[in-house]
Amino acid sequence: MSKTLRMPHTLVLMFIMMIVALVLTWVLPAGSFETITNDHGREVVQPGTYATVDDAQTLPPWHLFTAVPRAMADVQGIIFFVLLIGGSLAVIRKTGAIEAFLGTVIQRFGDNAFGLIAFGVFLFAAASATLGMAEEYIPLAAILISLCVAMRMDTVAAIGIMVVGYCVGYGAAVLNPFTLFIAQDIAELQPGSGFMFRSIIFWPFLAVGIHHVWSYARKVQRDPEASLVHGVASAQPPQESELPEMTGKRKAILGVTGLALAVLVYGIVEHGWYLVELGAMFIALAIVVALIDRMSFDDLAKNFSFGASELAGTAILIGFAKSIALILEDGQVLHTIVNAMASPLIDLPAELSAVGMLGIQSVMNIFVSSGSGQAYLTMPLMAPIGDLVGITRQVSVLAYQFGDGFMNMIVPTNPVLMGILGLAGIPYDRWFRFVFPLILKLLALAAVFMVVAVQIGYS
Repeated sequence: MSKTLRMPHTLVLMFIMMIVALVLTWVLPAGSFETITNDHGREVVQPGTYATVDDAQTLPPWHLFTAVPRAMADVQGIIFFVLLIGGSLAVIRKTGAIEAFLGTVIQRFGDNAFGLIAFGVFLFAAASATLGMAEEYIPLAAILISLCVAMRMDTVAAIGIMVVGYCVGYGAAVLNPFTLFIAQDIAELQPGSGFMFRSIIFWPFLAVGIHHVWSYARKVQRDPEASLVHGVASAQPPQESELPEMTGKRKAILGVTGLALAVLVYGIVEHGWYLVELGAMFIALAIVVALIDRMSFDDLAKNFSFGASELAGTAILIGFAKSIALILEDGQVLHTIVNAMASPLIDLPAELSAVGMLGIQSVMNIFVSSGSGQAYLTMPLMAPIGDLVGITRQVSVLAYQFGDGFMNMIVPTNPVLMGILGLAGIPYDRWFRFVFPLILKLLALAAVFMVVAVQIGYS
């Protein structure tokens, strides 16, 4: 009897990548660039200062295990945020308000799945391209999954709407303050400059993303067995035989939930709220929802605890994803990898150097999933290299934002991606099969725009 090839659990894949990272620290020479503190108090790398480190510590095998708790401590904000969201959503789900809302939306949309996908991808992309939103989308995953499944799509299509939108928004960032502005500041450009070119190229990338998600969703609607998660129990949400009625109490709960989300956006934009404030808001939301529903405090506690426990596996995945980059940093080979990739660009023509920069930034996102962290590491190197080969610094920034943004939807070291996939129960290998063709299309289009930017002297 032939046995079918079975991909290991996502957590196993994470641990394999940790082993690879540890082996790289043994094989590659340790090295680092000198850093300085710029006028804004940020530590940036100095080009041309790379040197090997002779007395670098060799990481022992047990570093694989000590890296995990340290990594979880580094990303504790995201981990706790995910757990708090899980608890809050469980309380809201218990009231039946979400299911009642879905019934109303389904009646409005009818069978217009394309309208839902196009509008959803645009909405997530626009918010990411302008406000830099990412982690804030996690609370919407459960609602989006239920809505798509009710319209004969699957969880991959639902998460595709969210992740493709968020990553297209980051890649074609128009005014993202967390990536674009930081990179432009490091490159000594006016933050927000070059707005017109980015606002034009945003639309072709958006169209490619929408088309990819819609093509997959339509295939699943025609043949449910074509779903990439067909037979995957963790990715099959419970089916409701009958959606509950939209009562006045449920309307009030939805209204309070919508108001909370609006307050979150206001706090992010106007007051710089982040994970601590957002987590606090969801705790308060759960309490208010329970009061409206007249839920006992014991039931509130039980539902909240159950919801948080459902996402414990997701929290573990986030920590393991961070561990990979942490091992490379501890072994002092991260700068070695950057230096080896950047050096050959100096001898290439301007257009090829620009495309090469895109490739470097795309690969670096595997090791440094933080957009701002990648900017601090690579932009002090890429900007001067661009000067040497006749590329404007605006083009160097463009390569950074393409590589950072688009690769976020596929690299397993991205804690936000792994958190969303864990919440949806989608194995990483299934997600990879869905998104890899899209990555190729987006990077090909990005390479074209890199050449155009060089030729028009984009600045």
